[in-house]
Amino acid sequence: MATAISANKAELIAIADSVAKEKLIDRAIVIEAMEDAIQRAAKNRYGIENDIRAKLDPVSGDLRLWRVVEVVEAVDDYFKQVSVKDAQKLQKGAVVGDYIVDPLPPIEFGRIQAQASKQIIFQKVRDAERDRQFEEFKDRMGEIITGVVKRVEFGHVVVDLGRAEGVIRRDQQIPREVVRVGDRVRSIILNVRRENRGPQIFLSRAHPDFMKKLFAQEVPEIYDGIIEIKAAARDPGSRAKIGVISHDSGIDPVGACVGMKGSRVQAVVQEMQGEKIDIIPWSPDTATFVVNALQPANVSRVVIDEEDDRIEVVVPDDQLSLAIGRRGQNVRLASQLTGKAIDILTEADASEKRQKEFVERSAMFEKELDVDETLAQLLVAEGFTALEEVAYVEADELASIEGLEELVDELQSRAQEALDRREEANREARRALGVSDDLSAIPYLTEAMLVTLGKAGIKTLDDLADLATDELVQKKRQEPRRRNEDAPKRAEDKGGVLAEYGLSDEQGNEIIMAARAHWFEDEDAAPAASSEDAVAESEQ
Repeated sequence: MATAISANKAELIAIADSVAKEKLIDRAIVIEAMEDAIQRAAKNRYGIENDIRAKLDPVSGDLRLWRVVEVVEAVDDYFKQVSVKDAQKLQKGAVVGDYIVDPLPPIEFGRIQAQASKQIIFQKVRDAERDRQFEEFKDRMGEIITGVVKRVEFGHVVVDLGRAEGVIRRDQQIPREVVRVGDRVRSIILNVRRENRGPQIFLSRAHPDFMKKLFAQEVPEIYDGIIEIKAAARDPGSRAKIGVISHDSGIDPVGACVGMKGSRVQAVVQEMQGEKIDIIPWSPDTATFVVNALQPANVSRVVIDEEDDRIEVVVPDDQLSLAIGRRGQNVRLASQLTGKAIDILTEADASEKRQKEFVERSAMFEKELDVDETLAQLLVAEGFTALEEVAYVEADELASIEGLEELVDELQSRAQEALDRREEANREARRALGVSDDLSAIPYLTEAMLVTLGKAGIKTLDDLADLATDELVQKKRQEPRRRNEDAPKRAEDKGGVLAEYGLSDEQGNEIIMAARAHWFEDEDAAPAASSEDAVAESEQ
C-alpha cells in the first residue's frame, strides 16, 4: 500500500513537470491548478458549503486536505463554525474568534470527479498559457517574425509562430501572393490583443512598416541609425516609395539602400514579391520633398496651400501622365509619403486657373469697393485676395504701392463698409433660417458661420452642444485631384460643418463647451429653486 501511495505521489509530480515543460508555463501554476481541482472534488464529496483547502507538496507530492472553521459561542452554521467545547478536540486552547484546521481524510476519485478535475486543470493551464503568450508577444509589436503556414481559412492565413499562432488577414497580405500550408513566411507583428478566446496576434506583409523593417535587416546603416527612413508608402505587390535621410554627410542614403549593383534593395523586392521600390532623399522642406516624391516626373513649380493643407504641383504637359502614374498610383503614393493632398496641373491648367482667379478677384474688388477695373486689378496683382486684407492691412503697406498713395484711407474705409454690409446680409440670412441669437454670443462664430450652421440644421444651443469637435471643425480629407479621365473617382470626405473656415480643434472645443454651458447652469439652478420652494412652503 505504501508503495502504491508513493507511486501516486511521484506520478502527480511527474505530470506537473511534464505539463509545465510542454506548455512553457511556471510549474507552480500547474501545482496550483491541481490543488484547485482536488479542493473542488473534496467540496463535492463533503459538501460545497464547507471551506475546504488542499495543499500539494511540490517536492514530495504529499497531499494535505483540511476544513477551516471559526470558533464561536453559539453555532449558526455547522459547516463553517464550531463551538468552543468541540474546538478543544481539534486545537487545545482555542478561543472565540480563532480559525482552526479540521483535517480531512484523503478522497477517492470516481470517474466523474476525475473528469471534472481534469477539466479544471486543463482550463487553468490553458489560461496560464494564454497569459504567457500575451506577455511574450505584447512588447514585440513592430518586430519581424518568421513562421510556418498552418492553414488558410476564408482567405486569412494562420501562421504557426512556435509558441503561439498569428493570423495574416486578407487585407494585410500582398495581393496575388500564393501561400500554401507548410510555407515559411516572414511578416511584421502588427497588433497583439487580449480576447476571450486567447491572445490574438495580427501579422502583416502589406504594411509600410514591414518594408521599413526589411530594409533595416538588409542595410546595416539603417540598423545602426546612421540612415533613417523618415516616411514610407506602399501599394502592396505593385509599387512603393520610401524617403531616407543620412545623419552622416559622408554617406549617401539612397546609394546605401540600393547597395552594390542593387543587391540590398533587390533582397527586399524579392521578399515583397517583386514590388518596385522608389528610394527618395527626404528633405525637411516640403516643396523639395514633394518634387523628389513625384519622381521620375519633372516638376516645374510647387505651390503650398497651408490653410487647406494641400499642395499644387505644376508639371510640363508631356510629364502629366508620368506624374500621375497608372491609375493615379504615383501621385497617390507621393501624397501618402508627404502626408499632403497633391493636385497635379499642367502649365496650361495652372495658367487658366490663375487667370480665372485674377478675373474673379478683380470683379469682387471692383464691385465691393466701387472702384474702376484698373484699380481692382492693381490690388489683385499686388497679392490682395480678400476684403479683410485691404481693410486691416497696415496703411503704410498700401501707401507703398504706386498709384494708391492718396487712396489708402478711402480704400480701407470702403473695405470696412463692404464687410459690414456682408455681415448684415449674413445676419438677415441667419435669422431667416431660424438660427437662435444665442449662438451669435458663442466665441469665434461669425454670422457667415452661423448661416452655414443654419443650412446644416443646427439652429439652437442644444443642436450645437450635441456635436463632437470633429463633426464641427474637422478638415475634409480629399483624394489628390488627377487630370486623368481614366482615374477612378472617389467620394470626398466633407469634414466638419465648419471645415471651410479653418478653425482649430482647440477653437472647436471652446465653441462646443460654450454651447453646453447652459446645461450646467440648469443643473445648478434646479437644486436652488427647490430649496427656495421649500423655504416658501415652511413660511406658509
